[in-house]
Parts: sequence; C-alpha cells; structure tokens
Amino acid sequence: MVSGRNMSPFTETTASAVFASRLPLSTQDRLPLLVAAVAKSAHDLIRDFRPTRAEWAKAIEFLTEVGHAADERRQEWVLLADLIGASALVEEINSRRPKTATPNTIRGPFFRTDAPQRAIGSEISLDRIGDPLCVSLRVVDLDGQPIPSAIIITWQANSQGFYENQQPDLQPEHNLRGKFCTDGDGRINYRTIMPRGYLVPRDGPAGRLLAEAGCSLFRPAHIQFVVSAEGFETITTHIYDKDDPKLHLDALFGVKPELIRDFRPKSGDCKSKQLDFTFVMVRKKPETL
Repeated sequence: MVSGRNMSPFTETTASAVFASRLPLSTQDRLPLLVAAVAKSAHDLIRDFRPTRAEWAKAIEFLTEVGHAADERRQEWVLLADLIGASALVEEINSRRPKTATPNTIRGPFFRTDAPQRAIGSEISLDRIGDPLCVSLRVVDLDGQPIPSAIIITWQANSQGFYENQQPDLQPEHNLRGKFCTDGDGRINYRTIMPRGYLVPRDGPAGRLLAEAGCSLFRPAHIQFVVSAEGFETITTHIYDKDDPKLHLDALFGVKPELIRDFRPKSGDCKSKQLDFTFVMVRKKPETL
C-alpha cells in the first residue's frame, strides 16, 4: 500500500510519469504501454500548445461531434484517421510485401461489407449514368500462377464523385458495388462507368477541421478493391486514373506508382474505356506458437 507521503505529486512536469505509474507496464500485455504512450502524447501536446479551458472544451466538443457523426452508413472516426494519415501509416507498417506484389492502401469510410454477389461480365452501374468502362482483372501469386475462386469486392464513386451510401435517395441501393469470384484462370470482368475525383465530405466535423487547417481534401479518380483468397494475404487497394491532374493531392495518401493505370479507349468502341489490372498476392506466413 502506498501512503500519501510516498506519492509523487501530479504537476506539469510529472504528469506523464504519475499516470504511467498506475499502469502494469511490466506485463506482456501491450495495452498498458499503448495507453501510457497515448497519455504522454496528449500531455506533451497540452504542454506545447498550452490550451485555455475554453479551447480544451472546444476540442472535447469536436471529438464528441465526430462520435455523433458515425453511424452504419458513415464512419466519421475512420474518415478522421484517414485524413491525418494514421490509417495509411498503419497499412504501411502492417503490409510490407515484395516489390512485385500489389501494395495495400486503406478502405476509406465508404466501404460496405454487404456488396452483392455479381456474375462475371455483369454491370455494376445500376443507373448507367456516366461514361462506360469495361474492367478486366486477374489474380495471380508471386510466380504468376492464377488464383481461382479469389473473391474481389469493388466499389467506386459515380460520375459526379459520390458513393451510393452518400446519396441513398438519389442512387440505387448497392450502385457501383459488387462481389465477384475469379474463374479457373484467376480472371473476372465487369462493366461499370468512369469514376470521378471528389472532395472528401466537409459536412462532418473531420472534413471541416482539415479544410479550416488548409489541408487538401481532394481524392483523384479511382476504383477500390478488396481481394481475398484462402492461404493468401488480403489486398485492400485502389486503382487510380493516370489522367487525373490531382494525383499528388490525394487526401488519404493512397496513390502509389504501382496503382496508377491508363483508363484507355476500348478497342473498336469509341464510347467505352478499358481498365486492365493484375493483382499479385502473397501467401500468408505460417503462424508461430
């Protein structure tokens, strides 16, 4: 039992150490270490910027508003983490792969787990508003061997730069979304429309804060994918249109040279464009005891 005489006083200088002393930092559990590190970062920030009580209350109000803005259709906490680069950094740390493998990016706030199953060759643009795009994809391993029965989930913004779950009253349910299963040669194809770049929504607290701070909120035109197969690491990634002039301003830090492609005119079709891409998967590492 610690007596009051032996307790360290909580001061501006000792705040982090006093808080950490209450945690079981000697255990193998990393949670106490993480909590102590988060608290120290918060203490350092407070010491550096020395907010007034009113400014601190405003920060708490912002975090509260972020929580209120998160629901089953929109995850404002994910958006905030994305906009400050935290999500991208977590991916960089946790998905190191050989250079020939397809790199990971982030899912972003508009992913849905209930994308409908689509047949190979089908149309995912349910309202067919926009310039036609034909997508041909293949999934292979590091040796170039096809991966049959891989699952590819895709989603994208429409020709005005909006996702279907941003406009539930204007777009059909599950518009521009689909789940496909690759054939014996690891291939699928489907029809869609050309995506358009867009500004990250500023109608919520995360977007407003970053806009007021002068940060770019632009996302260049892209299509997003999650690719999974038994025995392989799941790929979460984007494919970007090389003709988008704002590739260097991506608000979610997802643009990588390997993910930029030419959405070229389709051979023999003056109206449609074509996107071809091969996903290269890495086998999962054996679990260690």
